[in-house]
Amino acid sequence: MNKEVYKDYFFDANGYDIQDGGYKELEEPKTPAVPLAVPELLKPDRETQTDIYYTVCAQTGETEILPGEKTKTWGYNRSILGQTVVFPVGKHIHVTLQNRLPEITTFHWHGLNVSGPYVDGGCHAPVYPGEDSEIDFTLNQPASTNWLHAHPCPATAEQVYKGLATMVVVTDQHEASLSLPRTYGVDDIPVILQDRTFHENNQLDYRTDYDPDGVLGVTPLVNGTVNGYFDVTAKKMRLRLLNGANRREWRLHFSDDLEFVQIAGDGSLLPKPVHFTKLMLTCAERAELVVDFSKYKPGDEVILYSDQTPIMTFRIKEFTNDQHVEVPDELLKIEVPAVDPETPVRKVVMSGMDESVMMDHKKFKMDRIDAEQEVGLVQYWDVSNTNGRKMGMVHPFHCHGMSFLVISRNGHDPYPNERGFKDTVGVNPSETVRILVRFDLAGLYMYHCHILEHEDGGMMAQIETFIPGKPRPHYELMTMDKLMKAFSEERGIPEDELWLPGMDSYHKMHMDM
Repeated sequence: MNKEVYKDYFFDANGYDIQDGGYKELEEPKTPAVPLAVPELLKPDRETQTDIYYTVCAQTGETEILPGEKTKTWGYNRSILGQTVVFPVGKHIHVTLQNRLPEITTFHWHGLNVSGPYVDGGCHAPVYPGEDSEIDFTLNQPASTNWLHAHPCPATAEQVYKGLATMVVVTDQHEASLSLPRTYGVDDIPVILQDRTFHENNQLDYRTDYDPDGVLGVTPLVNGTVNGYFDVTAKKMRLRLLNGANRREWRLHFSDDLEFVQIAGDGSLLPKPVHFTKLMLTCAERAELVVDFSKYKPGDEVILYSDQTPIMTFRIKEFTNDQHVEVPDELLKIEVPAVDPETPVRKVVMSGMDESVMMDHKKFKMDRIDAEQEVGLVQYWDVSNTNGRKMGMVHPFHCHGMSFLVISRNGHDPYPNERGFKDTVGVNPSETVRILVRFDLAGLYMYHCHILEHEDGGMMAQIETFIPGKPRPHYELMTMDKLMKAFSEERGIPEDELWLPGMDSYHKMHMDM
């Protein structure tokens, strides 16, 4: 059977980040090549047949990223990024969240279908310095690659930039039954894509680099490694890609135009594998690839590029890993729930750039609920990007607490690798993306642009989901006054001198958060 191999990035080139006036090109690293950091797996504190217990600690640290002085960083259970967390579907999961940072943070489980706002970990689930918080949940969703990151609006971007992001893998019996690479650290590895600018003594300076349209760094990092290489000992490797950058889009391809297969997106396996030579990921999107290195011999090198900049190298060694991998033609059967034709289409509007960004014609306000939807209701959302095609940008839309299906782009078919469940979708300038949405849990959830400086700057709203006929709970919502007071006390700075990312966007638009 002939297969189609896609050789373009699909997205509207007029909206690429390279068109932005503040764009910074990646620079090819000149530092010596070093082994790619593959974060260790987070070990459970204990496990029974029905329950599993973890501790996740947000902590400060120092990391040797470049030669010379170590960089001051933050991470989860390590100095930068974090240990990879594995959550099995069906088990009752308990997590102790520890904050050992000098300031307030939250723990957002991006991609997990858990109750909001407290378990979900958005801005209404603060954990204060020196304190612990306990959450528990049971997952009922497909196997997927997700992530954990800080979400204390409007300081999300700064805390992620310091290192608070790590991969979260959901496993289930169906995925385990398929003939796919899954030996972690050998033929199944995380590939967390980020960019940073290093200043004097190899330090990060977020405020100096701040841009309301998103912070771009000039140095590419993979898993916190600059100029990393990975020794390939398996003919076929599974790469779990995560765009963990604040702003940057990654337009990826291998040397030799090496073909690869995408088997999964954000929230699930794809129905069928899709073959590519090029792949673009907008902020927060994930993609699982299977790459076949069997045509290479020991000593060969295969380079992964973003645009024309090399970002990591695969060094081919002897193929000693005993694999039985054959990507099936059918990966996952997806049942598309029916939408009642009487159900109105929800209109979601992302507008503006720089300080003028808004969601649904308003800037985010933490103690305002903007929308509501019944639990179990299947509804179309039309998500529009009002930016002009000549001067606009791609806005990656993300919603907490559920996974959606992409139905169409401007009335046409979605991209071929958007057929599985997703929680983030890039919306081109002047485009409307129709998604099919259903919430399975009652709660309060955010939806926003995942350019982190845009969500901090107000391109965000929140929706309450409810069960008809049942009393709605009272949610203790964070407010800007409480957050400002906390940051002021923790940083020892008067509130009127406090600077938080995103606040400039409110001040310049004469708005309050």
